[in-house]
Amino acid sequence: MRKLVIASVLGNALEWYDFFLYGTAAALVFGPLFFPVGGDPLQGTLLAFSGFAVGFLARPLGGIVFGHLGDRYSRKMTLVMTLSLMGATTFVIGLLPVYAQIGIWAPISLITLRFLQGVASGGEWGGGVLMLSENAPASRRGFYTAWSQMGVSGGFVLSAFAFYLVQKLPESSFMSWGWRVPFLLSLLIFLVGVYIRKNIRESQVFQQAKPQDKHEKLPLLVIIKEHPKALLQAIALRLPENGASYIFFTFSVVYAKHIGISTGVIISAVTLAMVVELFSILFWGALSDRIGLKPVYYIGVIGLLVMAFPFFWLLSTGDYGWIMVAMILGLPVCHGAMIGTQPCIMSDLFPVRVRYSGLALGHEVGSIFSGGLGPMLAVALLIEFDAYWPVSLLLMSYALLALIALWSLPSQKSSLSPAVMPDLANGAVNESRN
Repeated sequence: MRKLVIASVLGNALEWYDFFLYGTAAALVFGPLFFPVGGDPLQGTLLAFSGFAVGFLARPLGGIVFGHLGDRYSRKMTLVMTLSLMGATTFVIGLLPVYAQIGIWAPISLITLRFLQGVASGGEWGGGVLMLSENAPASRRGFYTAWSQMGVSGGFVLSAFAFYLVQKLPESSFMSWGWRVPFLLSLLIFLVGVYIRKNIRESQVFQQAKPQDKHEKLPLLVIIKEHPKALLQAIALRLPENGASYIFFTFSVVYAKHIGISTGVIISAVTLAMVVELFSILFWGALSDRIGLKPVYYIGVIGLLVMAFPFFWLLSTGDYGWIMVAMILGLPVCHGAMIGTQPCIMSDLFPVRVRYSGLALGHEVGSIFSGGLGPMLAVALLIEFDAYWPVSLLLMSYALLALIALWSLPSQKSSLSPAVMPDLANGAVNESRN
């Protein structure tokens, strides 16, 4: 488990470092460099976030393609493929000419590469989660699978820290070449990540459930026909977790800049809060092993309902102390409770033979409506109303849908899912027959 934890945390952190770079760059530089429009700078930022949304629209496609490969052939091979695609596209973004150099081809190229990033990330999360959840001891699944989420948060911390450093450059240097450095560094990160993932092994649970019949139904069709309720539950559970995270650490940069708060101040606060969340995720995962998955997820969702308005009240004070309070309550507490238990609670919705596909599809379809459209919709609401309250209502709507999904789930601690038992039994029977 120690080796798997290291492989999962580092692999996920490196993968999501690449993916999160776009979000920070979209808030800071992509608007004027790739989407220059006269007048309100928020218009350019809105267009930059449209590329952000494209990445999320591509994620279900990646979930379908890589989920199929992971369920049918090899989860290890699939994770190497997703990391390779992500590393290559991120590196090329760092080399792109801007609008002033090649005109309309600059945003077209950026959006295309962002689409490919989305495809890669769509296949990443499910595989990274299963690497741990299918190998962890039944009594500690919550704790061990939370490590995979720690890698996701670690990726954001790395990307935010990289941009924090290059922002120390003179503004002219930062806008001309400094912003490219974090993207170009992904080449080194990609090489390390591929080495790590090539040295892990498939889980025994997957090996036992792996289909031998080449004519067996496609995993996607099995999910849609046999597990539609589970798919909808996974999508709804994803909404407040993903929506809150991108509103809190991406849109907050835009909102702070709009009301006159220094970009450096807000990025510093977000980064510190995410460092704290690295450890809170493990706390919430371990707590779920003691009191159950649903109670911990309820803490996060209800906490988001309560914090939807106060988060922006605290941010609007402009005081660094209150900004930190907002970020700590929003990220390590509310978001941490959800993301720390999400791997287990969503894994338990699907049987092993189609679990990669089910996890990936539910996770990424939910991402479209929360992380993908959320920041763009938040910026549009800010342009229209010049206020934060519509964004708070958006967060509350995500939370309410998740509460409905939670209510529909059976009470269950983070033990081995009932959905797994038939697969294990069938695997044991097949093994004895062989």
